[in-house]
Amino acid sequence: MFEKILIANRGEIALRVLRACKEMGIATVAVHSQVDRDLKHVRLADEAVCIGPNPSPQSYLNIPAIIAAMEITDSVAVHPGYGFLAENADFAEQVQKSGFTFIGPDADVIRLMGDKVSAIAAMKKAGVPTVPGSDGPLPDDGERCLEIARKIGFPVIIKAAAGGGGRGMRVVHSEGALVNSIAVTKSEAAAAFGDSTVYMEKFLQNPRHVEIQIMSDGQGSAVHFGDRDCSLQRRHQKVLEEAPAPGIPDAVRKEVQDSCIQACIDIGYRGAGTFEFLYEDERFYFIEMNTRIQVEHPVSEMVTGVDLIKEQIRVCAGEKLSFKQEDIKITGHSFECRINAEDPKTFFPSPGKVENFHAPGGLGVRVDSHLYAGYSVPPNYDSMIAKIITHAEDRETALARMRVALSETIITGIKTNIPLQEDLVRDAEFAKGGVNIHYLEKKLGLE
Repeated sequence: MFEKILIANRGEIALRVLRACKEMGIATVAVHSQVDRDLKHVRLADEAVCIGPNPSPQSYLNIPAIIAAMEITDSVAVHPGYGFLAENADFAEQVQKSGFTFIGPDADVIRLMGDKVSAIAAMKKAGVPTVPGSDGPLPDDGERCLEIARKIGFPVIIKAAAGGGGRGMRVVHSEGALVNSIAVTKSEAAAAFGDSTVYMEKFLQNPRHVEIQIMSDGQGSAVHFGDRDCSLQRRHQKVLEEAPAPGIPDAVRKEVQDSCIQACIDIGYRGAGTFEFLYEDERFYFIEMNTRIQVEHPVSEMVTGVDLIKEQIRVCAGEKLSFKQEDIKITGHSFECRINAEDPKTFFPSPGKVENFHAPGGLGVRVDSHLYAGYSVPPNYDSMIAKIITHAEDRETALARMRVALSETIITGIKTNIPLQEDLVRDAEFAKGGVNIHYLEKKLGLE
């Protein structure tokens, strides 16, 4: 097992990783920007290293600085969390070349899954269901692109192969708009990702966003931890998640879960990962694979009782999975509300000093947060400041428990999106289960 792990992240996920390391008896190193010196995990870590000024490129995205911090602290592995460098193949490669362990898959696997075209090809080979599409990059020939679109059927969506997070996508409803839309998307992709490659898929009208959490040891074994519904989204950013996804037939669920396990084995995957799908008319369509732990991993932990961060560390240390699929039991239901430092109506960020912070409690309530009274939320990074998670024997009780938890949460000094979350957990349509990815934006009048 690793003796010392450097945590190359900040906020709640850095604290989450630190807690897992402490339980495992692993020494920790926190790296931080200048403004983040007062983060909770920085105070609690065995060692802390400032790696640069506040902007991310000069700190949390500064690969040489992070590797140097590993060298001077005698760290043996790095946990990237999510975001920042978590899915950066060059970072994983440089970590390994420097003699350290990257807690995640190998660089070539990250590259394979980071390119949407190669990822889809790998998934098809493994039997994972995919969206009807161009089966590769779009050619420069406009007429050929029109032929592909006619075969798929309008509307279609043009996507950047190197895109992600809802960026580099354009929906096309007619033949007349296709060629220009492809050209614009290519130009945007080149500017945003340094890669102009785009591909085409069928645009599903009212799908849900359902994903499957997996863990694989890279030694021929992989398991899944059920699924999650993440359909409540604003601007392609998830707001509220739950596990398991409601209303999916068991046979349909099992088939796609089994295919994800097979895909992990086929590509030699190691670590935690998530297969993301669109789900419509009882069919799954692969979108992408995230080769890291995700923000919403706690709901899967709550319904399975498995500490995913600990298991991720174990398998990346070379150990085999500590359980088989039949050992994983889905029990009850879980919700997660993301709490952001933002105006609940305008969604503008609301950085500033936290005057008071009182977290909710009680049976089946979990709070993942780096907040404390007196902490100043900086304007430099993502606005998420906490995750409130509830678990109960059934969906209705877990949702009721979330309503109570939100009502107990006190954060003063800054604005938060708690009023929006309280509205969502009282929404009649959401309470029924199975709303689609457009539901929240329609509710907010953004469509």
